[in-house]
Amino acid sequence: MAIGWRWRIKGRRLPGISGVIAMAGIAGGGRVGRLSDRRRREPTSVINLGCSMATVKQGWNTRDIPDQSGRVVIITGGNSGLGYEAARALAGRGAQVVLACRSMPKAEAAMQRIADEPGHRSPIPMQLDVADVDSVHAFAKAFRSRYDRLDVLINNAGIMAIPRQLSRDGFEMQLATNHLGHFALTGLLLPLLQATSGARVVPVSSIAARYARIAFDNLMGERGYSTWHAYNRSKLANLLFGLELHRRLQSVGSGVMSVTAHPGASMTNLFASPGARITKRLLAPLAGPLFHSADRGALPILYAATSPDAQSGGYYGPDGFQETSGDVAAAHVPRAARNRQVAARLWRASESLTGVYYLPD
Repeated sequence: MAIGWRWRIKGRRLPGISGVIAMAGIAGGGRVGRLSDRRRREPTSVINLGCSMATVKQGWNTRDIPDQSGRVVIITGGNSGLGYEAARALAGRGAQVVLACRSMPKAEAAMQRIADEPGHRSPIPMQLDVADVDSVHAFAKAFRSRYDRLDVLINNAGIMAIPRQLSRDGFEMQLATNHLGHFALTGLLLPLLQATSGARVVPVSSIAARYARIAFDNLMGERGYSTWHAYNRSKLANLLFGLELHRRLQSVGSGVMSVTAHPGASMTNLFASPGARITKRLLAPLAGPLFHSADRGALPILYAATSPDAQSGGYYGPDGFQETSGDVAAAHVPRAARNRQVAARLWRASESLTGVYYLPD
């Protein structure tokens, strides 16, 4: 296969396969080999952040999820894809799952599908548009008025590879949805998390994070916007946030855990945008050997959310080729995500943009 090919469709230049399928963890030009060498030299855990990673049980699956009775879990974007599969699994183990979704009809339909399954606790749908800071505040207020505990916050909702547009608050939409809204939501719900023994925050990143860097002078993509670069940047922001949240929680002696996960590569409804649909067609021949189903993709998220062996500051994903599929394991933390100065600067920028300040450095 000639990996470096590029196409034009309707006058639009598309990236070569190495760029198009970055989210699947495949890169041309010999990068696969270099990454393999690097992974032999560098830890696949977050030892550099002061954590030791327990070995993940081989073949960990939903049957290994501990009883979740009495626990309250928020899943953003829980009406479809990875979020739905995570909600379904947790409801099947007795958790009270809150489906925090932009579309209430879709959330209610997902609730009904899960409630109809034998032995599954009915989830609660609540309206949340994570791309809108006012909606994030309204959701947090409504949730706090209804619940006196929060055991797990799964920051899952996301969009992928959309043409440049701005959120209601004037933020680049992928950054607003995938990172900034979740940053604000976590801060607003942190007091409730801190009041709940053993609480966890689970930011959902992507293997696309390894292809990104944070350009603070072009954070909103005003110059040279690329649908995929913007997506990759937002997923690196998720990982930087998860690791920095862990560090800041540890520094104040909090018992709240921050455990980041990525699902590998799965054909979820994130591929609904025009740019992503083109990529989906290009990736179709590789779907069998490299991609896995949404329920398999949800396993690292569920491990991070529930396993007694998951470590705060840890990063989990599949263990297969380029972490695209496979069993749950400690994931590779890309070099860009280990830059403490970048993480701290992103935190400050996120506070300034959203107006939600917490855990000062």
